[in-house]
Amino acid sequence: MLLRDVLNSAIDRLTTAHVGSPRMNAEVLLMFVLGCDRAFLYAHPERQLTLEENAGYDEALEQRARGVPSQYIVGHQEFWGMDFIVTPAVLIPRPETEHVIETVLPLVQGLGKPKIADVGTGSGCIAIVLASELPQAEIHATEISPEALEITRANAARHQLEHRIHFHHTDLLQGLESGDFDFVVSNPPYVGESEEDQVQLEVRKFEPRSAVFAGPSGLEVIKRLIPQAQRALKSGGCLVMEISGTIAPEVQRLLSGWKDARITDDLQGIPRVASARKP
Repeated sequence: MLLRDVLNSAIDRLTTAHVGSPRMNAEVLLMFVLGCDRAFLYAHPERQLTLEENAGYDEALEQRARGVPSQYIVGHQEFWGMDFIVTPAVLIPRPETEHVIETVLPLVQGLGKPKIADVGTGSGCIAIVLASELPQAEIHATEISPEALEITRANAARHQLEHRIHFHHTDLLQGLESGDFDFVVSNPPYVGESEEDQVQLEVRKFEPRSAVFAGPSGLEVIKRLIPQAQRALKSGGCLVMEISGTIAPEVQRLLSGWKDARITDDLQGIPRVASARKP
């Protein structure tokens, strides 16, 4: 079949399966199968797909129609202009998490060699971006899942930053509560199990549950992280966490003993990042 016809058929198939943004998904998967960019798709509508390419595309479409995120099918996701390997062992990096980076970078100014811990690093996107943006920083990445930590290491190696990051297979900050960190940053699990029916089906079915759901209220991990961060940070050190609007008031309360506690909204006006300084 011709590329043009295959693509149109794929769009119809994904539309019927109620996949959001069917054209974008169809194009992303076809670019993955053909190993090309979007410009190639539009420049070569008459290209004939081989039997092998047709079979590969059909398999990718079948997975996407079942709800498998396209990022897991193609194995990659962009974050902060950098490309990251993703598998079902890690949470897919999202644009909202870039607000964590945007919060940290101005606060680092003036620190010669900041020591930073990224807690629950997953794909490593936060730790790796900070290592890239802050060449003088000492970066530590913690992760309780050994499978996720392998993805972190692979992503660090891809960006030639593995020598800049200390990897720790541990629960939150266990073993790192040294009192000499300048920053503790995290995108922790913060969705409550009571909110499960409000979470996208593909997130519930395919992304690692332990990276999404914290427990009944959504605060269970954060309640553990805050006192650990207080012990890990030096006086005046900063804690920066991604949160949701649902738990923002309670997070603000939990940070009541800290200095300069604030909640920053994302571009949609939803509370997204909590930050505070250790007294």
